[in-house]
Amino acid sequence: MNRAALLFAVSLSACASRPPAAPASRELRLPQERHLAHLRQLTFGGENAEAYFSFDGRELVFQSTRDGRACDQEYVMGADGSSPRLVSTGRGRVTCGYFFPGGDRLLYASTHEASPDCPPPPDMSHGYSWALYDYQLYTARPDGSDLAPLAHAPGYNAEATISKDGWIVFTSTRDGDLDLYKMRLDGSGLTRLTDTPGYDGGAFFSADGKRIVYRASRPKDAAALAEYRALLAQKLVRPTQLEIWVMDADGRNQRQVTHLGAASFAPFFHPDGRRIIFASNVADPRGRDFDLYLVNDDGTGLERITYNDTFDGFPMFSPDGKKLVFASNRNGSRPGETNVFIADWVE
Repeated sequence: MNRAALLFAVSLSACASRPPAAPASRELRLPQERHLAHLRQLTFGGENAEAYFSFDGRELVFQSTRDGRACDQEYVMGADGSSPRLVSTGRGRVTCGYFFPGGDRLLYASTHEASPDCPPPPDMSHGYSWALYDYQLYTARPDGSDLAPLAHAPGYNAEATISKDGWIVFTSTRDGDLDLYKMRLDGSGLTRLTDTPGYDGGAFFSADGKRIVYRASRPKDAAALAEYRALLAQKLVRPTQLEIWVMDADGRNQRQVTHLGAASFAPFFHPDGRRIIFASNVADPRGRDFDLYLVNDDGTGLERITYNDTFDGFPMFSPDGKKLVFASNRNGSRPGETNVFIADWVE
């Protein structure tokens, strides 16, 4: 959930049975983007984001408003953009899909039990904010059948991802704050990982499962903390200042990686475990020009990866590190379209 591209997407698209091709006359990669090669567009039109690889790298699970939907549902397609198929219920709002390590099930968050309708947009009278809808976690087979709830609790439960050794990390308000938790694939072993006031979310495991990278906000004084808690009571969070953090998979050794004073989010470890790719508006801190950046896990060596002048976000490396998938507003048929792109990664 909580896509920084939320206000950009304004149109809808339909499924394609074969992988679409970007117009040959349009170069999708910008000259400065030296780490990207053979950049291809996998979806065309509307709102498509948070595309994440299966553990074998063959498929992507992503959320989309295709098929004329009023709000996001979860889909799976080939890593080449082929054969997208609906895997969620078609009811409520759905977000944050992820494959089980064996590929036998999917995990996602949905509001369909609270209401079959799309939840209302957040109240922007408080400034730009993300809505903390009543998401619950579910698992299902890859065809969408055998839907089962997982670790239900009142409030917000979403942003779940999985390690290759079968642990889930997710964000929940079950103890009154936006904290990270982990559990086994069957919901057992539930453990709270963070307890500092502020928002902790968007977490991913390292390839070896030993560490977790995540985004966090830390109110700097009593006034900021009071504002955060007042918004939280209204099921809102303001994501204008987020930094990238890392910790051990058991919650120990929590450490801030970035100090950019911007909205930095969607971090993901490179398979080498030493570098982190993430999205940030550090070049446009009061706007919505988000680009991808790479940084060492000790905070050194910050490098800009994309230079698109609208939105690039939600990056993920393929398991072998040879490809990068991300969401972008580039090459839209109209302003605000968010689509899924994939590129070969060049060191």
